[in-house]
Amino acid sequence: MRIINVVGARPNMMKMAPIVDAMSGIESVEQRLVHTGQHYDHKMSQVFFDQLGLPRPDLYLDVGSGSHAEQTARVMVAFEQVLLDQKPDLILVVGDVNSTLACAITAAKLWIPVAHVEAGLRSFDRTMPEEINRIVTDALSSYLFTTEIDANHNLQKEGISEEKIFFVGNVMIDTLYKHKTKAGSLGTYSHYGLSQGEYALLTLHRPSNVDDALILSGILDALSLIQEQIPILFPMHPRTSQRIDEFGLTKKIKDASNMHLTEPLGYLEFLDLMMNAGIMLTDSGGIQEETTILGVPCVTLRDNTERPVTIRQGTNVLVGSDPLRIVAAVEQILAGEKKQGVIPELWDGRAADRIVKILLSTR
Repeated sequence: MRIINVVGARPNMMKMAPIVDAMSGIESVEQRLVHTGQHYDHKMSQVFFDQLGLPRPDLYLDVGSGSHAEQTARVMVAFEQVLLDQKPDLILVVGDVNSTLACAITAAKLWIPVAHVEAGLRSFDRTMPEEINRIVTDALSSYLFTTEIDANHNLQKEGISEEKIFFVGNVMIDTLYKHKTKAGSLGTYSHYGLSQGEYALLTLHRPSNVDDALILSGILDALSLIQEQIPILFPMHPRTSQRIDEFGLTKKIKDASNMHLTEPLGYLEFLDLMMNAGIMLTDSGGIQEETTILGVPCVTLRDNTERPVTIRQGTNVLVGSDPLRIVAAVEQILAGEKKQGVIPELWDGRAADRIVKILLSTR
């Protein structure tokens, strides 16, 4: 069985690594790894290959950045030639980035089956580019591997046959379990003069938060108040840094003396910081899942989430971008009022094994 596994952006690496591992050594599987180059610099891509033990990509498409249309189109053109040359039996895509959508469309038009890992997640907000990517990819896929039961229900409501839907668990959690011990030995927080459990870790990159000057300014105001109560470590995404400069908000950051800025970090360093944080502040998707496993309080700066299990069973709360709600949620946690989460079903570190077993048994 000839399979092409596709990665394109930083979040894909954590999801693909356990799948590549699970396929390795199986004589009946010939896998190829394709990196589209959607994230292409060392901090946003290569360091993840190095730390997660992913093999060197068999093919690198080097599509680079651009608008959603430009990036998607470049991936489609380059990936079509890959498919014509390689003639795979199946392509496997993960997550919801532009590369996921582009490769799924290209394969479907060449009658090549698509397997989508992390299928069925829905925020029900079509202003999010990722939501469009998820919906289209799921509609075109022959195998839909889900992380939570809500995703199964979403797919069924959209008319997708139950025969295509497989609840397997969460491959990102496979990666977390595998690397947790190594990450926890790094003591990364001490490099920034911080103490275990006594700092907040922040990620902020979503266009709805950082591309609007008024919203971004309000979030920074909230963070300014929070850092007076607890230090904040902020690995800043390049997009966010650029917007802060463009909108003339640099002074807000500089005046927050208890906010520690750093460049994007590798997977192991960030996992270490997340494991030892007192609070996680984020607008990411996957971090909501990781904090649920780690038992770390997570304050999500979004009005919705495609991962409702992290709220229903995990440690996650949604607060949107309202500065008052952000500050109030943090103060509640600092006062000792934390959600006590449980580990969701099948988030046990064996999701990738289930995926490969299903692909081989249903071929």
